[in-house]
Amino acid sequence: MELPDPVAADGQIVADVRAAGINYADTHATEDSYLAKQSLPLIPGGEVVVSLPDGRRALAFVDSGGYAQRARLNPKLAMPVPDGVDDAAALACLVQGASAWHLLRTSTHLQAGETVVVHAAAGGVGTIAVQLARLWGAGRVIGTASSPEKRELAISLGADAVVDSRAEDLTGALREANGGRGVDIVLEMTGGRVFDQSLAALAPLGRLAVYGMAGRHSPQPVVPAALMARSTAVIGFWLAHIARQPAKLAAAITDLFQLIDKGDLQPVIGGRYTLDTVADAHRALLSRGTTGKLYLDPNA
Repeated sequence: MELPDPVAADGQIVADVRAAGINYADTHATEDSYLAKQSLPLIPGGEVVVSLPDGRRALAFVDSGGYAQRARLNPKLAMPVPDGVDDAAALACLVQGASAWHLLRTSTHLQAGETVVVHAAAGGVGTIAVQLARLWGAGRVIGTASSPEKRELAISLGADAVVDSRAEDLTGALREANGGRGVDIVLEMTGGRVFDQSLAALAPLGRLAVYGMAGRHSPQPVVPAALMARSTAVIGFWLAHIARQPAKLAAAITDLFQLIDKGDLQPVIGGRYTLDTVADAHRALLSRGTTGKLYLDPNA
């Protein structure tokens, strides 16, 4: 529908949106089932590539309102996009890319030679996390996905082994993929039994970082004594806390831009949508039928 242009608050500007990211968090926002409380009226969308008044392209978070032709943002927090990085690739670096970067660097402190399990390895975070784990010296990268096509994509991106995410004994499948041993790091965003069985697959001193609950089912309660018994850790991650520390966010984005520009990192772009088809993107995300980064072209 047509709405008036947004009005900039103090310290903000209104900019033309070139492209907006479509994220799994947006499906939570439209249900009001996310960590941050939502209210109506609501224009979804938390990340955009915009044209600034001086003509430069910039990548930025917005509080909401990204699914539109114009959005308001704080220009001091907008990051210039290099010429060698297109709009879709830039969007892949913000929510998904920065999440993958900080999950491995900040949350789990990946060390060379360690085994990393990336759940939803064909998704937005997963496709980048597989590549970063490989670039940063993981000894073995294991991806999980729900279809042969998605598992093939994970292998093409650098995974050493893949596991069917629907395996009844996921703990056993992950250990088997690691030569019968426990794994060091798990990046988990499904919840429910996937969380439970991934936690059981950890080696001593292993770390499980949880950054979502796409399955909408809670895992079993974590028993501290069980963590102590195997010296394992469960780490929560929400990108909002990184976004509140601009230097930490910029470190990840700058590194990701450089990796893309050098050809060392290849964002997987899974689909381009328009304003009248963006609901299809949400349905595809919820049905687990997507790969890589989805984005909205509001001017198409």
